[in-house]
Amino acid sequence: MDSVSVINHDTKNVALHFILCSFGVFAFLYVLFLGNMVSNIIERRSLETEARALSNEVGNLELTYLTMSNDLDLPFSYALGFRETNATFATRKSLGLGTTPPSFNSAKVIQNNL
Repeated sequence: MDSVSVINHDTKNVALHFILCSFGVFAFLYVLFLGNMVSNIIERRSLETEARALSNEVGNLELTYLTMSNDLDLPFSYALGFRETNATFATRKSLGLGTTPPSFNSAKVIQNNL
């Protein structure tokens, strides 16, 4: 009878130690995850501020580009050394039926004797 009570008493201690250790591990993981979430929130806010600053900088650069592009004209281009070119484009004959523009009424259907 004494051996049975010792085993029960020892089982209760093991279960208590297991529950307390599990509680400690879960508390540590909770603090770890909570700290990770807080640091992610702080980093996201700083990145949002940086993105806002970059967006403002892009807007200022676009405004500068538009004001500079309004100042460009042909005499200013000549002064910088640019010159006009005569563009030559490659062309080919139409692949249509005949020389007139193709239409559905003038198209001919050729029978295939296969």
